[in-house]
Amino acid sequence: MEEVADGAFAYVQPHGGWCVNNCGILVGRDGTVLIDTVATRPRAARLAAQVAMMSPGPVRTIVNTHHHGDHTFGNCAFDPSVTVVAHELATAEMLDAGLGLTGLWPAVDWGEIRLVPPTMTFSERLTLYVDQRRVELHHVGPAHTTNDVVAWLPDERVLFAGDVVMSGCTPFVLMGSVSGSLSALRRLRELNPATVVSGHGPVSGPEVLDATENYLRELSRIADAGLAAGMSPLEAARTADLGDLAGLRDSERIVGNLHRAYAERRGAPPGAALDVPAVFQEMVAYNDGVLPECLA
Repeated sequence: MEEVADGAFAYVQPHGGWCVNNCGILVGRDGTVLIDTVATRPRAARLAAQVAMMSPGPVRTIVNTHHHGDHTFGNCAFDPSVTVVAHELATAEMLDAGLGLTGLWPAVDWGEIRLVPPTMTFSERLTLYVDQRRVELHHVGPAHTTNDVVAWLPDERVLFAGDVVMSGCTPFVLMGSVSGSLSALRRLRELNPATVVSGHGPVSGPEVLDATENYLRELSRIADAGLAAGMSPLEAARTADLGDLAGLRDSERIVGNLHRAYAERRGAPPGAALDVPAVFQEMVAYNDGVLPECLA
């Protein structure tokens, strides 16, 4: 737990890799707003216990920053009366994906999870209040996905950025957009945050926005070079020199990111569906046949 403003906390799950995400907890006098949940039922039980210890009232609202299971599967650990808020595209994406994430890492102790889709959606912007605290929800996708939402505390200049940025981790835009991510980063800079709680990795300052942009610019360069040389995304990934960026966690995501960059350069609209399971197998191939590490 890291207090990022009075009564506002980041629930940080080290090390921030695959399916090990962060949440936000906004405590009010008679209830709590939770920004994202977690991937597994055991982790969700620990999150719920932590919230119960620190809040005088129940969780009344869950904001899901996007539809991915590591941010939504834990919805089912909370009372059915909770209002689940997300972007209007999240419901269909969540239902379409189902529990498919569990099949990628069958050894994980997922527990008894079930989908709990949003009960309230919005298109571009929605404002919540926790007592007198203003919480602005902004749709900034397609970026990481089509339905990315950030939660902004304007008075405290605290940004809960979801997976639009990942602190110390490789960005992942396979289900979103390279160009859309760059546009989202421009919008987030305009908010002028002092503190950024990324979807994965440690709490940071606004420098995480620069780090994410640097990666995406380099990714774009690699994509252009790979296309010019007639290489596949996997071939381009294997020959790419990322320099210091190669040290980011979960570097195999470059394969998926290049698939998205190639698709956009060939005219696909941001967020257009790609064959995610097939691309994931290419990420395994990039790792010399080893499944990407997931410690959820």
